[in-house]
Amino acid sequence: MATEEVAAAAAAARRKALSLSRLRAARSRYQSLQISDDVFGESGGDSSSDDNPFYSTSAGSSQSDWEEDEDEEEEGDVMVREAGTGGRRPEVTGQPTSESGDGEDAAGWTERLKDVAFPPYVDSAGPVHQMPLNASAIDFFQLFVPDNVIRNMVVQTNMYAKKYQERFGCDEGWSDVSLPEMKTFLGYMISTSIHHCESVLSIWSGGFYSNKSIALMMTQMRFEKILKYFHIVAFRSSQTTHGLYKIQPFLDCLQMTFDTAFKPSQTQVLHEPLIDEDPLFIATCTDRELRKRKKRKFSLWVRQCAATGYICQVYVNLKEGTASDGLDTLKNRPQLHSLVAKSLCQNLAGKNYIIYTGPSITSLNLFEEFEKKGIYCCGLLSSRKSDCTGLPRSMLVNPEIPQARGQYRVRMKGNMSLISWSNKGQFYFLTNAYSPFKEGVIIRRKSGEIRCPLAVEAFAAHLGYICKYDDKYSKYFISHKANKTWQQVFWFVLSIAVNNSYILYKMSEAYLVRRYTRVQFGEKLVKELLGIEEHLPLE
Repeated sequence: MATEEVAAAAAAARRKALSLSRLRAARSRYQSLQISDDVFGESGGDSSSDDNPFYSTSAGSSQSDWEEDEDEEEEGDVMVREAGTGGRRPEVTGQPTSESGDGEDAAGWTERLKDVAFPPYVDSAGPVHQMPLNASAIDFFQLFVPDNVIRNMVVQTNMYAKKYQERFGCDEGWSDVSLPEMKTFLGYMISTSIHHCESVLSIWSGGFYSNKSIALMMTQMRFEKILKYFHIVAFRSSQTTHGLYKIQPFLDCLQMTFDTAFKPSQTQVLHEPLIDEDPLFIATCTDRELRKRKKRKFSLWVRQCAATGYICQVYVNLKEGTASDGLDTLKNRPQLHSLVAKSLCQNLAGKNYIIYTGPSITSLNLFEEFEKKGIYCCGLLSSRKSDCTGLPRSMLVNPEIPQARGQYRVRMKGNMSLISWSNKGQFYFLTNAYSPFKEGVIIRRKSGEIRCPLAVEAFAAHLGYICKYDDKYSKYFISHKANKTWQQVFWFVLSIAVNNSYILYKMSEAYLVRRYTRVQFGEKLVKELLGIEEHLPLE
């Protein structure tokens, strides 16, 4: 008996150590710079610079979110302030290349730097619709999910229920769903993004997660019937060739409304947002739950405004079939990520936007193609994850003699700059959006100022802002765990729509009348969908 207790205690200690390591790994993804105008309205006082709202502090800085192989960054808060323009030529260290070396000169890369005149931004930013003072939560939500979209859900759900019963027998407990019932159904689902519970059915339980204030609007049996038959597209058409046909009309609607409701800022980020990856969940979930999560059959990328966190476009990649070279393999293929980037940026040509990308998307060919369309880029490079075609090899390896923190080398090809920057390890950046002569400063609480190119500072600031958004966004994901892939995608993009609704609310005059936090906004939306609170017409 004593031996079994010792073994059990040892196993528990190992699980705890593993959970802590997972928590640290998860938190390293969320390292960011605090934002001055918190889109969720829940942060405390802001210590950021008044000159730039992207630059501020965050806890527990680590380099592991940039390069997995590098040493862990020193603890302490990170603050990046607005860069000085410098004006002096960067120091060039290491061995210069020659024509007989690796052909870099023949490819057009040179150590002779030139200043880059960046074209001005030619578009405005902000909400397109002028919402009145009495606009409520559901008014902002219906900018993306209007009644006609919900009516289509009603029609398709009833069609699917009818066909299902014709095939498998009559369901005596079923009656056609109505528009108010469908809104109530969606309201119950959205409520799980505010008050997280193991199952949406906990609303009707008598336990800790019960919610008596909304449970009386629909019986649990009726909710389960709607959930059983719920569909966006009931039947596959003869011309359908892809696996997202059951949700494609809703995705198309969101793509259009996301694009028409808001004009993003000049700076935007392409990345994969968090999908129910809350650090506490990762630290406490079982190995079986983790294995199930790794079997997810889709991946999702977004184009996100770096000034507000508003998600402008969504791209869903579905793992087709059961071949061994499925999604996990495709994620390492430059062709897929180039396709993702082109799809997300197809409406940005000619407006001089600046796009920030991670290692999987950053490539010379893509950046040159975007530059021809008036889209400028700044991205982090990785020799393992990036398509390094056309880049000088000598710039992508660590120097034989370790460099001091803040030293960097720059090579140029046309307007494109390739940067190798030292900060307890080498980091590589590719950009055509910043002059190589302009410098910035990263300030760390323990080590003080670290010199860097302006492109490095801008990348850290804008990607940090998005990580901060993701960290908070993960708390407001609809927690219903669907089995079908199209349902998982649907609840995720619906969560994005709710968050975008709140961002527009915070930028409207209605926010001046009643300053709801993200939780209060979600509760208000749920009550209006359920009909608990009367929705007044807009003035």
